[in-house]
Amino acid sequence: MDQVSVGVLVQAVSRDRVDAAVDACGVRERRRGGKLPAHVAVYLTMGLCLFPDEPQDEVAGRVTGSLSAFGVWDAGWAAPTSSAVTQARKRIGPAVMRAVFEQVAVPVAEYDTAGGFLRGWRVMAIDGFSLDVQDTPENAAEFGYTTRAAGGSPFPKARVVAVAECGTHAMLDAEIGPFATGEKTLAVPLLNRLGTDWLLTADRNFYGFPAWRMAADTGAALCWRAPGQLGLPVLTPLADGTYLSVVIDSKVQGGRREQILATARAGAQPDPGTARIVRVIEYDVPDRGDPARREVIRLITTIVDPRQASAAELARAYHQRWEEETGIDQVKTHLRGSGRVLRSKSPDLAYAEIWGYLLVHYAISALIGRAATAAGLDPDRISYMRTLRLVRRSATGTAAFPP
Repeated sequence: MDQVSVGVLVQAVSRDRVDAAVDACGVRERRRGGKLPAHVAVYLTMGLCLFPDEPQDEVAGRVTGSLSAFGVWDAGWAAPTSSAVTQARKRIGPAVMRAVFEQVAVPVAEYDTAGGFLRGWRVMAIDGFSLDVQDTPENAAEFGYTTRAAGGSPFPKARVVAVAECGTHAMLDAEIGPFATGEKTLAVPLLNRLGTDWLLTADRNFYGFPAWRMAADTGAALCWRAPGQLGLPVLTPLADGTYLSVVIDSKVQGGRREQILATARAGAQPDPGTARIVRVIEYDVPDRGDPARREVIRLITTIVDPRQASAAELARAYHQRWEEETGIDQVKTHLRGSGRVLRSKSPDLAYAEIWGYLLVHYAISALIGRAATAAGLDPDRISYMRTLRLVRRSATGTAAFPP
């Protein structure tokens, strides 16, 4: 029962890792003059994300009482007031919460986790989403609103782009920024940090030759949907119905582009700084808007040898990308709550709160993923919402409130 409790935060986000992040950011505090230790402020920030509807002092009572059993909270201390929680959150800032996430968010899926791997590659996906923040002048200046063309928004919005395991929904890396910062821009540092054993899937909105080159240079395998306007000339038809093609930097035009095509058609490798050989998989599926119609899907992959991964395997892996949509929905609808706005009124607190949500989501996803794998189940068969309810119900609030 300890694992399916607020203790899940400590199981996944250990005190040692929190302390390492606190020390790296230089914000260690001792409990003097009523100041909360930095490590407690980290767990309180996560607690606020676990109970988004409750006042800060009530959350503090729930979380600190539950954490005392794990050596994170001194049972002799009184639960902090709302103002004390806010001050502690300000002292640690977003840098500590981000550093904790980077320390904690490691791969969860094992080789026998359903949907976790394609042969030797860990199946991953990259996608983005937005979160409403409090409508204060500070937040408005930092995050901005959606444009009128997109319908406008009553609240400022933060944008998040994350990389997640398709098998467990666990988000392993993320970048957060203002809404005006596009997903492709936020994705750039993520594409520089891919694992060499990953197969990264992505929708067509993420394609651009610089992004493709950057991601491929990490050594990760890629399987992305190609945008409709991308020219993919047939270089070599392959026996499985796929074919080799070449993607070229859009900045290359005219005679230089024709020279690159000629080089590729001759079977030679073009300059990797301006062009890359890819394998193209084409198939059609029923159109979601009109089942009578068929939608053509074109995938490009760095796995050019069909013996390493068949067209059918890669098509299935690409459609596993929708598992990250499930993870995003878990954050936005189940954990935060549909239509709810983040509680933080300043940008630093809002950034820290979002990292808190990502940490709590990771902790619960990791618990589900490991339990499902041990039981020989698909993690999708274990209800995220039910697990979340168990965690919330277990926080009995044994810490004493001050008078």
